[in-house]
Amino acid sequence: MAEEINTLEDLAEVAGIETAPEVVETPREPVRDDLGRSYATGKRKDAIARVWIKPGSGKVTVNGKAQNDYFARPVLQMILAQPFSVSGTEGQFDVVATVKGGGLSGQAGAVKHGISKALQLYDPSLRGALKAAGFLTRDSRVVERKKYGKAKARKSFQFSKR
Repeated sequence: MAEEINTLEDLAEVAGIETAPEVVETPREPVRDDLGRSYATGKRKDAIARVWIKPGSGKVTVNGKAQNDYFARPVLQMILAQPFSVSGTEGQFDVVATVKGGGLSGQAGAVKHGISKALQLYDPSLRGALKAAGFLTRDSRVVERKKYGKAKARKSFQFSKR
């Protein structure tokens, strides 16, 4: 009776085909500059944030101001804290960010995206938690442009029969 074929290797052996070599995934290396910082760019709507993180006491500086002064609303401060709470690194990193364009909400989203990317570059083991929370994906939704003959992007002028 013929020998049993249970695995792909057995099937390849019977058919006389060489199997592909095992793919070994190399672990990601931390990306840091000479000062021990990691840099990333975050984007949201029209806002672009350049973010540097380094080990520290948890101080966040945005455009030269403290986080509480620049983002006065508690919701925006909470948005900036999300990457640290998801990765379990609250109070371990100092953040220096410069942000341009857009409004405060878009800027907060851009800084959050930049912090997430920089954390992942500083410590690649945090990538899984940040990716599962969706913080490494750039939110590509932007304002739709206004079309001619329309009041806004889609809204029409009031219709008048007479």
